[in-house]
Amino acid sequence: MAQNLVIVESPAKAKTIEKYLGSAFTVRSSFGHIRDLPERGIGIDVAKGFAPEYVVSDDKKDVVAQLRKLAKSADTVWLASDEDREGEAISWHLAEALDLDTTKTKRIVFHEITKTAIDQAFATPRELDFGLIDAAETRRILDRLFGYEVSPVLWRKVNRGLSAGRVQSPTVRLIVERERERIAFVTAGYWGLDLVSATSPSFKAALLELD
Repeated sequence: MAQNLVIVESPAKAKTIEKYLGSAFTVRSSFGHIRDLPERGIGIDVAKGFAPEYVVSDDKKDVVAQLRKLAKSADTVWLASDEDREGEAISWHLAEALDLDTTKTKRIVFHEITKTAIDQAFATPRELDFGLIDAAETRRILDRLFGYEVSPVLWRKVNRGLSAGRVQSPTVRLIVERERERIAFVTAGYWGLDLVSATSPSFKAALLELD
């Protein structure tokens, strides 16, 4: 059994990386996110500090079971999801869902699938970046809080399947407010008056206020 378990997002990456690392490493994919808010219900306890309720999706339960089994027998688990907000969140969800021992869990990132980049990543592990994790979690919570309340209105009034998340909802509001301003605008004629001196062409003036 390999002493090291490496978890990446993409199954294609997993096969390539395993070739570089050798027999002491097992590389597996999480196939992206493994946990999310439940499909039904809001899944957020607003009264308890907006605490989210995460669940493992049905299509990822087998993946989680396999990863948990491999993690238990590994000496070290290397979380190697992408180095962005979502990638950091995936690593955190893996640590939580797999109940990983923090003393034998390391976070690594690489930006290209080459031996040099991979060796450098394993030589410089780091802790999970909770700034990125909190940002990803906040984004997801806002999406749900907006979308769960507003999307059904769109389905009834416009068309089913439309989304009204954290970006779309404020955008719609901006459009509506601008349209109301347009409707309420009262048109009025106006004229501009400019003066150019015939005796002194460099002297120019404009009428700014009447009376």
